[in-house]
Amino acid sequence: MAKKAPNPIDKHVGSRVRMRRMMLSMSQEKLGDALGLTFQQVQKYEKGTNRIGASRLQQISLILQVPVAFFFEGAPSLSPHTDGMKEAPSPAYVSDFLATSEGLALTKAFMRIKEAKLRRRIVDLVEEIAGETD
Repeated sequence: MAKKAPNPIDKHVGSRVRMRRMMLSMSQEKLGDALGLTFQQVQKYEKGTNRIGASRLQQISLILQVPVAFFFEGAPSLSPHTDGMKEAPSPAYVSDFLATSEGLALTKAFMRIKEAKLRRRIVDLVEEIAGETD
């Protein structure tokens, strides 16, 4: 029997749980302990393999100190009809980046740079390296 692909919303919510957990430098084991679950169950939630129920999501939001709505920010639209309107680009790439250890480390370090002009120059440099021009 073929495995069913995770629902895009479940994957998104799970990636937001992972991102916030990593922002707090919390292990899967510590989150699991707080929820009364194994770290493997937390892994399944974070990958979107297992759906997070409403009461469990409320628990997670309290532990991770964010509102429940945080987990749905930037979620993909499930509506197949846009009535001729162009769909906005998904911000999922940002949350995917922040969910990586490199993305989180880079963001934390970047935010510690106090001088706005220097931050702007760093962005310009990275855009030039990446071949992006406005």
